[in-house]
Amino acid sequence: LAFDKEKKICVFLEYTRAMDTNEDWAEKKEQEENDRYSSHLGFINHLSHREKSGWKASQTNFTTGVRGSLHTNQFLMRLESLGVKNTNTREAIRNRKVQKTLSM
Repeated sequence: LAFDKEKKICVFLEYTRAMDTNEDWAEKKEQEENDRYSSHLGFINHLSHREKSGWKASQTNFTTGVRGSLHTNQFLMRLESLGVKNTNTREAIRNRKVQKTLSM
């Protein structure tokens, strides 16, 4: 989980390593990850709205294939949405993620 108290944002962070042998592996895993937390996010957002607390909950998924594949643009955009604004930093995180996956 990541929290931003000033903006009243709670983000579920999901890091997954998936089998990437099928062409649609990333889309299937993305749907599984979204399904896994949908009731939690719905409950938090419903309660926040009901109590007028102003908090918003969302989910950000980072999925890498076991062979090191990932959707680069999507990965970099999701890092940016979390506040990683520097292009070189986002690229370094992506490179480390792939290297770490391949070393497992």
